[in-house]
Amino acid sequence: MTTIIAEEYRGGNLENRHEGAICVLDQNKEVIYSKGEIENNRIFYRSAMKPIQAIPAFDAGIEEKYGLSSDEMALFCASQRGESYHQHSLSSLIEKLKLNEESLICGESYPLNEQPKIEYICEGKKKRKLLHNCSGKHLGFLAYSREKGLSMEDYGDVNHPLQQWIKQEIELLSEYPEAKMAVGKDGCGVPVYGIPLRNMALSYLKFANPELVSDERKRNVLNRISYTMQANPEIVASHEFICTVLLKDKNIIAKGGAQGVYCLALKDEKISIALKVMSGTELLWPLIVAKVLEKLNYKNKRTIEDLYKLRFSKILSDSGEVVGETKIIL
Repeated sequence: MTTIIAEEYRGGNLENRHEGAICVLDQNKEVIYSKGEIENNRIFYRSAMKPIQAIPAFDAGIEEKYGLSSDEMALFCASQRGESYHQHSLSSLIEKLKLNEESLICGESYPLNEQPKIEYICEGKKKRKLLHNCSGKHLGFLAYSREKGLSMEDYGDVNHPLQQWIKQEIELLSEYPEAKMAVGKDGCGVPVYGIPLRNMALSYLKFANPELVSDERKRNVLNRISYTMQANPEIVASHEFICTVLLKDKNIIAKGGAQGVYCLALKDEKISIALKVMSGTELLWPLIVAKVLEKLNYKNKRTIEDLYKLRFSKILSDSGEVVGETKIIL
């Protein structure tokens, strides 16, 4: 049975339907709202896994040893877009870590955002691994592997001790057994894991409510990751992106992934949200998240307003004329 979470109309006629699922958990790990299948289908985290993948780098003492700044640490959790501030922080990070760009297994890329990409190409510059969307995460993997005396050549292999530790962290945070996880390879070449949406929401609940984790050292790491992301919202994504809007709200920890996955958690309320748009579109994220926050009567109305500024419910032509509308169905 399909579950429709959004419909798009043009000229009064239905043009697109989007299936999906949404799960909202409270501090007691109870489902307080859901739509669609949240218990059985295994959903790949994609880049929503990055805060979890950053745990080893935050835990290894790399920040103190190499004198890393807050924005450089945030790159370990980031899906950077190649803006000038991203390029500056990436260059500084790889220099401080004394790592070789060719050691990265992610592909070469131009800046993802349109303006820096145009400028970069017009300057005659070539694609670089350092400009890959996930390069910060990979630098964290390399730095951790070196610190622990692990192989750096195959750090992306699913059987590498680092990747196995990350899988164990997902089990700890999501309370979903390793043996049942779906295993795939992400676009950047490292393992990515799939778990039910409810468990995905549970993993983010522990960033908002670290008291649910018994180990004090792990609680401190989760807090550091959360505050580092909130201190550097534009590093984690870039300006005019949903992650930036949400992370500017000091009550929210949030990260999106490819193919329609989005996760966030509210610290004061100790509530977490995970969603998946089955069509894979990311365009609906701001509208869906805004509607869910409204349903929860979220206190910071400014955050909701800013989400609607990112994505209007009205569909516009290229010249700004209203030609349709998007309806979120909760």
